Amino acid sequence: MTEQTLVPVFDGHNDTLLKLYQAKEADKEKLFIDGAPADWHIDLPRAKKGGFAGGMFAIFPPSLEKRRSLAMPSNDEPLPPQLPLDAATESTVGMASILFKLERAGALTICRSAAEVRAAVAKGILAAVFHIEGAEAIGPDLAMLEVLHAAGLRSLGIVWSRPNIFGNGVPFRFPSSPDTGDGLSDAGKALVKECNRLKIQIDLSHLNEKGFRDVAKLSDAPLVATHSNVHKICPHARNLTDWQLGAIRDSGGMVGLNYATGFLRDDGRMVADTGIDVMVRHVDALIEALGEGHVGLGSDFDGAVIPAPIGDVSGLPKLIDAFAAHGYGRELIEKIAWKNWAEALERGIG
Repeated sequence: MTEQTLVPVFDGHNDTLLKLYQAKEADKEKLFIDGAPADWHIDLPRAKKGGFAGGMFAIFPPSLEKRRSLAMPSNDEPLPPQLPLDAATESTVGMASILFKLERAGALTICRSAAEVRAAVAKGILAAVFHIEGAEAIGPDLAMLEVLHAAGLRSLGIVWSRPNIFGNGVPFRFPSSPDTGDGLSDAGKALVKECNRLKIQIDLSHLNEKGFRDVAKLSDAPLVATHSNVHKICPHARNLTDWQLGAIRDSGGMVGLNYATGFLRDDGRMVADTGIDVMVRHVDALIEALGEGHVGLGSDFDGAVIPAPIGDVSGLPKLIDAFAAHGYGRELIEKIAWKNWAEALERGIG
């Protein structure tokens, strides 16, 4: 193990709370703390082994038709319909409860500011930012947003890929432009303004191009895509075009590299037999487009098929070593691994 593998990693997106929510075990905290099944990506023992310092812990309300841990549809599979408010509220509150219980059990600490993230990383405590992927639990009056913010919500993806009352996401389609539908509704535009007021980071990763343009026009915060890649390398609808990357750069925003193989590979195949080299290629392109201070990691752990050489969170040192072998210096590696996220959160949420 080299010195480089000691770099902590703060990650832009994981779906571990959904895994815990859907697990049959009643004691979710024990499952996370003692060790989850081998096919999961994150638990506390593997996090410690891999240098995982924390990240945005996503709450994703699963569709009624497919209550499965791996929520990502296959290529061009029809998206599920809009999720009813009551179902979304039930699952959102359920996953939030698990996050709070994990904090009470000492497994992690919920961070409401960049300073709290930095303090947790310095102490070796898992830093969790309360994030929602798909705002279906929030009604058009936005009252639930106030409640969730008071509970610790600091990052919000307006949509997952299915439509909701606020806007439209991109389908899981390859090859495809992200220009796949209408932009934000009036309710979505009001949601953006309220997130700005409350200093809740807006995540653009699943939003279609017209919705992205609406956020870019309306928002006074840096534009952030927590788990997306480069469209010119992998022309998937989920990836970011040159225009989108330019808008993020001009806003002082941030992109986290998604490890999902279908968003990495130039053939769009969601298969584990994928090398780390293509991940480095995307990071090179992101650095070229955004600058060294605006690129991080956004794994999609526990929500996607990731490259087999990494396997799970314990394999993060292999990615860090690949960066070093590629010629990235220690300072740049630390920026990509966690410091850029801390800076982005400071710009976005304080």
